[in-house]
Amino acid sequence: MKEEIRKEILYDITQTLKILNVREVRDVEELKGLSDHAIEDVALHKDLDVISVTVLIYSLYKVVQLLSEVDYLRIVRELQQAQKMLQQLNYNGYNQSMRRLYHLVDTGNEKVREHLQDVMQAARIKKGTVLLEKGLSIGQAAGLMGLSNWDLQQYAAKTTALEIHTEGMNVEMRLQKAFSIFGVR
Repeated sequence: MKEEIRKEILYDITQTLKILNVREVRDVEELKGLSDHAIEDVALHKDLDVISVTVLIYSLYKVVQLLSEVDYLRIVRELQQAQKMLQQLNYNGYNQSMRRLYHLVDTGNEKVREHLQDVMQAARIKKGTVLLEKGLSIGQAAGLMGLSNWDLQQYAAKTTALEIHTEGMNVEMRLQKAFSIFGVR
């Protein structure tokens, strides 16, 4: 794992722990904000570890209110363990903690279990759409988020994500530039 990516993930985990340190109603909105920040890292780095943390944070945002107190505390302890492993450059331990975190979210509550796959898919699609808005192609965004182009395109077509792109140069200037490149007058 590159040092820059490790620092980004460590920041996201640390911020998640700060939010979850004391269980409050505002945790939901703070997790949503952190999830939105984390997607910037996905667009920038296109790294699977960054994607994994981003999807986890978004999933926590969606299910945190449904978690029992025991499951909530288990998730906090496992996040602390993941943070510790990453700080110690123990990537194997970090990966094991991430697997356990996904398992805890998955098994934590019957309602959570019922909807986790939907939440995970929705997280990937939502974050994939944000990547489109950041300028990535549908193929790149879908590939990074583990989606088919079709899944992402179906959702993105219902939003303004595909319409946001604007050209930096008008059509006439682009044609002149193309003609000059090919020596056409």
